[in-house]
Amino acid sequence: MSPWFDRLLGLEEAAAMIRAYEVQFVPGLLQTRDYAREVIRLGHPRDDSRRSERRIELRMERQSILDKPHSPRLWAVMDEAALRRPLGSRQVMRAQLEHLIEAARQPNITLQIAPFSMGGLAAAGGPVTILRFLEPDLPDIVYLEQLTSSLYLEKRDEVEGYLVVMDRLCAMAEPPARTAAFLEKLLSDY
Repeated sequence: MSPWFDRLLGLEEAAAMIRAYEVQFVPGLLQTRDYAREVIRLGHPRDDSRRSERRIELRMERQSILDKPHSPRLWAVMDEAALRRPLGSRQVMRAQLEHLIEAARQPNITLQIAPFSMGGLAAAGGPVTILRFLEPDLPDIVYLEQLTSSLYLEKRDEVEGYLVVMDRLCAMAEPPARTAAFLEKLLSDY
């Protein structure tokens, strides 16, 4: 994998809190294998099957950080569009929604949905991940992924701008207590 992605893997493992907003897809740390296959197929259409399977395997391995004894806390907000946009078969989407319902029950995972009724979103330009660390000398880092590269922001004023947007997004999105019901309603559509 690319060096910019290797850095993300190390940061995720060291983080105490991972906050993420996704516009188009379920966050990678919460994707099922079949859903991940569809996402990877879209983002890397020229990959051969061996390379695609390696990407899928890496995504599944990344998720193990959430099961470790001192796992980071994941707080993810997903745009409703990410959940309504079908990827793969109905079975793939049903399994992904069921997986999210289970994930929402985990003590270290908070899920929120930004419904269409919310209107415009300040972070709607693309996915945003903010990594926070317990060590006081390590600053928060904003990770912005693009198709073939990524951007890491560490300057305090840049990071604070994203924190304000993320806080506002979390305050406006459906409360975490309503996530399971929201997902179950979507599940009934599949």
